[in-house]
Amino acid sequence: MVDTGIGISKENKPLIFDAFQQAEGSTSRRYGGTGLGLSISRQLAQLLGGELQLESEEGKGSAFTLYLPESCSDIQKSMSSEAEESASETDERLPVTASTETVSQTVPTQMAETMPAKQVVDDDRENLQPVDKSILIIEDDGPFSRMAREKAFKCIIAEDGQTGLQFAQAYQPNAIILDVGLPQLDDWTIMNRLKDDPQTRAIPVHFMSASDLSRDAKKMGAIGYSLKPISMGELNDAFKKIELFIAKSLKNLLLVVDNEPRHKEILGTVKEGEVRTTVAKTLAQATSYLQTAPFDCIVVDIGVEKGAGIKLLEQLQHKDGLSDIPIILYAARELTTSENQLLQQCENNLTVKTVKSQERLLDETTLFLHQLETNLSQGKREMLQMVHNKEAILAHKNVLIVDDDMRNTFALMTVLEEKDMEVFVAENGKEAIEKLEQQPDMNIILMDIMMPGMDGYETIRQIRKMPLFYKLPIIALTAKAMKGDKTKCIEAGANDYVSKPVDTEKLISLMRVWL
Repeated sequence: MVDTGIGISKENKPLIFDAFQQAEGSTSRRYGGTGLGLSISRQLAQLLGGELQLESEEGKGSAFTLYLPESCSDIQKSMSSEAEESASETDERLPVTASTETVSQTVPTQMAETMPAKQVVDDDRENLQPVDKSILIIEDDGPFSRMAREKAFKCIIAEDGQTGLQFAQAYQPNAIILDVGLPQLDDWTIMNRLKDDPQTRAIPVHFMSASDLSRDAKKMGAIGYSLKPISMGELNDAFKKIELFIAKSLKNLLLVVDNEPRHKEILGTVKEGEVRTTVAKTLAQATSYLQTAPFDCIVVDIGVEKGAGIKLLEQLQHKDGLSDIPIILYAARELTTSENQLLQQCENNLTVKTVKSQERLLDETTLFLHQLETNLSQGKREMLQMVHNKEAILAHKNVLIVDDDMRNTFALMTVLEEKDMEVFVAENGKEAIEKLEQQPDMNIILMDIMMPGMDGYETIRQIRKMPLFYKLPIIALTAKAMKGDKTKCIEAGANDYVSKPVDTEKLISLMRVWL
């Protein structure tokens, strides 16, 4: 294959077959990088007994030549020779003259002898009684079960995410400990599915992780978060918190509102079952209540004190003991620019969510108060079912993908079209703006940051200057994933941020939130 492109410099030739290499690293780069294609091509050539060679001169283009053996027998000889060399280098003690058939029979026998027998999980799932206090531990290294039994919990242990979800539905434990970094399903997917399922949504979940992602976990409804490695004292504190949460049946909700019709509307939505509601009509009164009584959740009407409701968040974000209480900002109107900026600052220190409808308000309060859906009225159960009808949220919505790499675009298109979304594509910022002018009924944008010419940051800024698209949801996508990238994206005007390679389940979840 020969091209007449930019060519490859002498110093970059050794890197050309490595994955995800960039000759130019700026967000407004003119040219793409290597991706995975050349790396995979070279490995395939080697597996076939051949090789992939490059000739290139900077500014004149490149020529890639694939060399392969003439016949299948040559390929087999090459592979057999490579296998023998590898066996000799790694001291596998296979005879150098062994035939392919001998090798294929010998290796599985050796593997069978060295592989440990599958261990039977030692837990209490066979001995559970209806009166037992049980805990599901979803993790693959087993340090928590001993402490659980010391605390009089019956243990159910799942060593991977998929099994954990099945056990949560089948055994309905009193609580769940979720370890981060599990095989099969990652922790965020597990948490999403637990909280999307009416059968498991109310079960309290405590996260364990080596990374501090506590704010994200708590937004998803986690009651606690412990950083690994975990000391015995920290583990004991985690179990105490779980025990207190389970023992507490009555939940306390603080409602901050001074408008009587709004007061009745919110109260009619959130007050049901074992929930005790306290109403504060001023920010000062709310602060006073918070200092004298424990609350499980706060609902703040943005209109309180002539639209000053969001300022309560500013007051609470640095107060020890209060910044951990989940806050729901109920905004029946769009937030102003200054309110959005303040909200983004507070999100680093508070567990806060903004809702604009009664359905979303009900959904978030039942999440944070861990209310059983079966204990709600029929009307409210129907409201929650409507909120969690995920297919309906995305179906027939218009999405614009802005990305100069057609591989990424095609992968996203495949996923989104399966959700019955109408997909539009732009390869750069200028084309994105033109597409918006042609298609003003766009519902959401997925914006790559590193693009030729006008990068994603500048494109988002230009879109936000257009009155018709000032509030259009934009999710930024970037492969750089450097510290501070999310802040840069938000400052440019994006609503949210996802790093590449894109976790499609997480992206779909975010799209549902913003739609």
